[in-house]
Amino acid sequence: MTLKLATLALGAVLAAGPALADLVMPSLSYRTGPYAANGIPFADGYADYFTLLNERDGGIGGEMVRLIECETGYNTEKGVECYESTKGEGALVYQPLSTGITYQLIPKGTADGIPIHSMGYGRTSAANGKVFEWVFNYPATYWDGASIAVKHIQSLEGEDLSGKKIALVYHNSAYGKEPIRTLEELSKKHGYELSLLPVDHPGQEQKSQWLQIRREKPDYVMMWGWGVMNQVAIQEAANIRFPMDHFIGIWWSGSENDVIPVGEGANGYKALALANPGDHYPIYEDLKKHVYDTGKAAGAGDQAGTVLYNRGMYAALLAAEAVKAAQEIHGTADITPAMMRDGMEALEITEATMTSLGLPDFGPEFAVDCGNHGGSGLGKVQQWNAAEGTWDVITDWIASDREIIDPLIAEDSAAYAAENNIAERCN
Repeated sequence: MTLKLATLALGAVLAAGPALADLVMPSLSYRTGPYAANGIPFADGYADYFTLLNERDGGIGGEMVRLIECETGYNTEKGVECYESTKGEGALVYQPLSTGITYQLIPKGTADGIPIHSMGYGRTSAANGKVFEWVFNYPATYWDGASIAVKHIQSLEGEDLSGKKIALVYHNSAYGKEPIRTLEELSKKHGYELSLLPVDHPGQEQKSQWLQIRREKPDYVMMWGWGVMNQVAIQEAANIRFPMDHFIGIWWSGSENDVIPVGEGANGYKALALANPGDHYPIYEDLKKHVYDTGKAAGAGDQAGTVLYNRGMYAALLAAEAVKAAQEIHGTADITPAMMRDGMEALEITEATMTSLGLPDFGPEFAVDCGNHGGSGLGKVQQWNAAEGTWDVITDWIASDREIIDPLIAEDSAAYAAENNIAERCN
């Protein structure tokens, strides 16, 4: 079916009468436990964006969105239980918000024919759509993040990292371990010394790690943390007077919840960004009118404009745009999970798209295709301004090192394909 015919068919479906069923979007949230401070704003942003589409637009393509929220507590077993208990509702896509849960859902979603979107987290090699047909991690992956952080450090060191020391403080889980291989390969290329400092769940005990940092005096510290671990690490860094502008977190270690509790001591701390922070975007006028002022905001309604609220909203926006693509491809508003997968694989986000959605100059342009489920691999660096209480974006978009990352993705995805008897597609 041509795009024109598909569009005409979609128009005919919408004109025929009311929608037959809802577009079901599960939300695997965590509003309780040691990770709640970071889970709540993401869940609120995710929910509020779909509420906006329902209240302002009558859903997507005339089809209302039904959000099903299931509390995981950032626990892998509970996350799997949430998946099993909601998949029969017609779930179109799962966003696990946990690398551990993502790893468990990859084979389940593949077997059940339900897409998984682990936006900027999860299994990096799932960016290879030739092997991972049902898994997406656009607009960037953890390995992109590791490379972007190293590139930023290079820019501060005149591009020469030979003899420099970089320490990685990481959550001792699948999430925290994800960048290690990439950082090791980058250390071979650039000549820096890498030290690894795991922090056990939930991350409240870090004295020994920061005593080691004080003793070994690395030039830079990177962090792959989440929840309470982040603010504890930043406080410990402040306690030993580690230079904050040499402390860089992944995009999951760069929210207001991570720095505000530390006060002035957090000033200058850096983190990567998948998109720009702030509530100055036109979309917030529509959110105020249709969601906040009508009492339909999720949670306590106090997270608007924060980094993780924006990220949850961004995740919902990307899901909604994939729904639109799927509806257009298949000529129906009442799409199936398989159709949703097609829409995700055909997704193209341009600056014009984001401007039309009320988020100009917010995120990177990227396109998804059969072989690339990881997007553009771009990121920025933001820095905490304690005096103003704001995240200041201090770089333009930085591209990751494909020379290092692409072979790692090919190697890891090939091993997964061999283990699971998966034949590559897109040939």
